[in-house]
Amino acid sequence: HRDQAHSVLRALLPHTGGSWRIGVTGLPGVGKSTTIESLGIKLIDDGHRVAVLAVDPTSSVSGGSILGDKTRMTELSTHANAYVRPSPTSGALGGVTHATREAILVCEAAGFDIVLVETVGVGQSEITVASMVDFFLVMLLPGAGDELQGLKKGVLEIADMIAINKADGDNAPKAAATAADYRAALNILTPKVPEWSPPVITLSGLTGEGLDTLWEKITEHRNTLEKDDYFKKLRSEQAITWMRDLVQNEINRMLRGDEKIARKISEIEAAVQNENKTPMGAAKEIIQLLNFKSTSGS
Repeated sequence: HRDQAHSVLRALLPHTGGSWRIGVTGLPGVGKSTTIESLGIKLIDDGHRVAVLAVDPTSSVSGGSILGDKTRMTELSTHANAYVRPSPTSGALGGVTHATREAILVCEAAGFDIVLVETVGVGQSEITVASMVDFFLVMLLPGAGDELQGLKKGVLEIADMIAINKADGDNAPKAAATAADYRAALNILTPKVPEWSPPVITLSGLTGEGLDTLWEKITEHRNTLEKDDYFKKLRSEQAITWMRDLVQNEINRMLRGDEKIARKISEIEAAVQNENKTPMGAAKEIIQLLNFKSTSGS
């Protein structure tokens, strides 16, 4: 129903764009769902309407997904002013589904002014997530050491803020030390926006401690972006990136959707595997197949 979906989005477009889009990432077990639920309830109490697009990884073996985020956000998912939608990645890179951008627009048209996109935490491909949100939060656990060394530079470069979670009880001193290490690491990186230096905070999604500071920093970031047309430029970049991704997805769909061409591609891939064709030559053949499909009108 691609044409119908496009018509719906086109009709909704004048009613979109009014939310603050926030991406939240971190490795499994860092406490993203707990933090999002606590933050979501706080924001609803403050008068906001909150949508959460939570993405669960799809099994490469069974093709299934547990979609457990909704069960972990028991209070938020049943609130009248909240909408929690878990979706499988279905093999999509970047820790998000192919339709996440569309889902953001639908939520905005429905009146949700805060949209939180929770990702599966898959490393440098999270740049896909950062390209569709206004604020990108990276969550980490207390204890730097090897973790600091192992964290890919690309994740730090796209972060608008780093939050050390589970900073409660005996973990509090370790969390403070970890935050200090990451502040030092961020000092050597060039910020995305010259006027914004990504802060590093500690919080506890379980107790709610630090959530006020988290939201204050997000609000401060928004105020910074809205100066000198940074925000307008950011939304324009999001739209262009979305367009380019759609073009790439459509090309793949066109190539794989035609049975004859799909069979030919399989033959070309087999030739590359057997070293009978070079990847460069094979890619050129596949592009020519797309040209043939376009001119033949098939």
